[in-house]
Amino acid sequence: MHKTVLIFKQWLPFLMTLFLWRLSVYFWNPAGILALIPIFYYTFVRHIHRFTLFGLCFCFLIDYRCDLPLLWTCIYCLFYAVDGFQNYLDMQHTNNNAVYIFMLFIGIGILLLIFSGLTWLNFINNIWLFVWLSVLYTPITAIDDWVKR
Repeated sequence: MHKTVLIFKQWLPFLMTLFLWRLSVYFWNPAGILALIPIFYYTFVRHIHRFTLFGLCFCFLIDYRCDLPLLWTCIYCLFYAVDGFQNYLDMQHTNNNAVYIFMLFIGIGILLLIFSGLTWLNFINNIWLFVWLSVLYTPITAIDDWVKR
């Protein structure tokens, strides 16, 4: 039983990302965009080996589902490059599991999405998406803290 729990703890980030990406509903999770939460968390805040390439592939899959020309993939690569400057910005030792940095991460992408098609409906949908992702970041990362114990 102990070995099964250890295997589950190791595979949790991958399974959570896959589950949130597949759980695609238009209003609540368009194109599986909630998968950006574990992608960001397990790449930058609680770094897991072999997850970077997995996160890059899923950012590409989110872009593919949204018909975006590599928007989230480029933002992910940009933040990965910025994360290399650990002397100036240390995401692993921030408060609240780096929720403010995550809000910056999705805020850049959503701001670009707002200005790509400037209509009221697009504006309201993207603001809703920003708020929804920001609110769900804390409970989803709390699941990891709970399982880690």
